[in-house]
Amino acid sequence: MASSINVVAISGNLTRDPELRQTPGGSQVLGVGVAVNERRKNQQTGQWEDRPNFVDCVVFGARAEALAGILHKGDKVAIGGRLRHSSWEGRDGARRSKLEVIADEVELMQRPRQTVAQQAAQPVAQPGYAAPAPQPCQPTLGQAAAPAAGDPYDDEIPF
Repeated sequence: MASSINVVAISGNLTRDPELRQTPGGSQVLGVGVAVNERRKNQQTGQWEDRPNFVDCVVFGARAEALAGILHKGDKVAIGGRLRHSSWEGRDGARRSKLEVIADEVELMQRPRQTVAQQAAQPVAQPGYAAPAPQPCQPTLGQAAAPAAGDPYDDEIPF
């Protein structure tokens, strides 16, 4: 019997903010949607076009909770994992199914955006608050240079 391989690697932009939920057993589950572009040549115009494929992805456990606070709609991500097919009966009685990626690895491919609160908490460099620039010493003939009063570099340098 031949074994099969179930490995997926995608990169694209998140189509929505992540949805963090919890299983009845207490495990964290994070759901995200990723738009992955496929480049095709339009047979009528001869021009290349990007056509999006929308992929549902799921992250489980502690990683799910950590990523929920970092990821946002529009972020570019790379995801590695495996495919899982699910099927269920809908509210209308019709049979439904979907193919999704169970993510083992999620990499943010850009710097995380800062919230307004995070930006406000960061110190802003103000003119006049920087350390003073060192002043060049110009000793006169036969005299050693004396450090300026209050100079932050008044310790002797061993070279």
